[in-house]
Order: sequence, then structure tokens, then C-alpha cells
Amino acid sequence: MKELLRTNDPTVVAFAKALLEGENIGVFEMDVHMSVLEGGIGIMPRRLMVVDRDLFLAKSVLRDNGIEVSD
Repeated sequence: MKELLRTNDPTVVAFAKALLEGENIGVFEMDVHMSVLEGGIGIMPRRLMVVDRDLFLAKSVLRDNGIEVSD
């Protein structure tokens, strides 16, 4: 799996997941439960991961919708 996106903004994560699922691209969200360790203040970024073969298409979908992706 490759990292597609890393952000502290939960709205960006939700929007990106919806876009990718709409294109039938499987996405896995990491670091979802880190708020337990950080006290819920949102300092730990969440990451979206996709399988290697979907990375190019997933990046294209997010960029086309104004979401910055990881390099």
C-alpha cells in the first residue's frame, strides 16, 4: 500500500474517501484512533492508503477535485 494523503482535517479525509469510493478505488484510513493518545485535539494527521496499482488514478481523482496529495 502507498500513502495517498496525510492531513489533520477530517473533512478532507471524508471528502477524499467519498471521491475514491465513487471511482471504485479501495482506500484504507490509518491513524483513525490516534485521538485517544492525543486527547482529541487533532494534532496527529490521518493517512489514506491505496494499493500500488490504484495510486496513479487515485492521485488524479483527488487533484482534479482540488485535494493536495502526498508525493
